[in-house]
This record gives sequence, structure tokens and C-alpha cells, in this order.
Amino acid sequence: MRVLACIKRVPITGGRIVLTDDSLAIDTRHLGFTMSPHEECGVEEAVRIIEAGGGDSVVLTLGPPEAVEQLRDAMALGIDRAIHLQTDGREWDGEATAAALTEAIKADEAASGRFDLVFFGNESADSGGFQVGARVAYALARPCVTGLKRVTIEGASVRCEQEVEGGRDVYVVPLPAVLTVKEGLNLPRYPSVPGRMRAGRKPVTATNPVRPEPRLELVRLVVPAGQGRRAESLGTGAAAAPAVVEMLRKAGVL
Repeated sequence: MRVLACIKRVPITGGRIVLTDDSLAIDTRHLGFTMSPHEECGVEEAVRIIEAGGGDSVVLTLGPPEAVEQLRDAMALGIDRAIHLQTDGREWDGEATAAALTEAIKADEAASGRFDLVFFGNESADSGGFQVGARVAYALARPCVTGLKRVTIEGASVRCEQEVEGGRDVYVVPLPAVLTVKEGLNLPRYPSVPGRMRAGRKPVTATNPVRPEPRLELVRLVVPAGQGRRAESLGTGAAAAPAVVEMLRKAGVL
């Protein structure tokens, strides 16, 4: 069994997003980065499949040189080796990303054999395009099932379950296949100290794909205003005591 997990380096979810002055990019100077949450479950599932049946596991990303940190995180969880398609940090659209990943997958398969499963997150936590996994599956001419909450290997097939209103949809497709998964598929493990030490010795193959001219034009980015917060002064000193008591009474504390 050979399993590939595709991941993306994204800003830590819940962090405060600040745009550059021209509103064309995110100011990343004060942001932390992580693996996209859905993809953490894809990595965990790849590790579990190999632990159960043996084989080879690989993690692949398209991203800046710093994205090697997320590759090492995946290898600390048990992935065997990594492929890093290094970029200059500019965002690639879904079409260009899928093309680069497809080329890298075909090259690795030519050298090491076909991947039985290729995992993607259902969507990335930043751009949320919902399309790279499906595009790669189409380019590889392989079945694709999206939005999965359960994956079970059944011989030469894989059983895939989607949560829907009132129950689950179940699909059984032949291997090799491309699957996009969602949070809740499993509970990703936390990398151990020995795992992180082993990850530092595992191989990372780096290449520099050429970014094609984008076919979509980015006009500007906008950070949603959100609900905001409202503060109300209840007074100062002893005069504020009745108002504080009334607020506590409304909150059910008194």
C-alpha cells in the first residue's frame, strides 16, 4: 500500500488577519502558521493505514521554503518522507496548484510505484477553494470522493462515508483513488519528542516548479468586519455598585 497526503501551510486558524497596505496579500509578519486542519486528518489517516497494513507514506506540499516546517510536522506523526514544491511565497490559484501537484505525483509514481490513495483536505483553511483535490483526481483519471468523515480499506476498494442530513452517504470505489477529508474523520495524534527527532532525519525532496501566469486577477482582499465588541461603563467607585449588582442579577449569578 502506498499513500500520499497533500497538505498546505496556512495561517493559524483564529489568528488576527491583517492585510498589506495595497490589500493584495496577508501581512504575515506576526502570524503563526500550521497545517490546514482538514489535512491534519488526512495525514493521520495515511499514517493509520500504513501502520495497519504496511507500505509507504509520503507527504506533499506546494509552498514557500518555510513550509518544510509543516512537512516535518507530518513526518513527526509517522509519514515516511516528503516532497516539497518550493515557491517564492506568492499564492497559486487552484488550477496551477493542481497542475503542479499532478506533475509531482506522476514523477514520484514513475520512480516508486503507484499511490493507492491520495488524501487532500476538503478545502484549505485560507482560500477555501474546494477544487484542488478534484482537479488532481481528474488529471490522474482516478475516482474522487469528497467531504469524507470515514474511510475504510476493503481489499482492492475503499469505502467512503459522507455525513448528510439524516444519516450518511456511502460510496465504494476501486483503488487507486483520490479522497478529500474533513475534520472529524479521526483524532490526529500529537507528535512526540522522539517522533520529531526522527522527522529531522527523514528525507525531503525539494524542487522549484515554475509558476504559470494566473488566469484570474486578484483585485483586493477584504477582512470581514465581524460583530465587533461593545463596552459599557457602569460608573466609577461606589456609585457603580448598584449597576454591577443589577448586571450580575441579569446574568443569573445572584
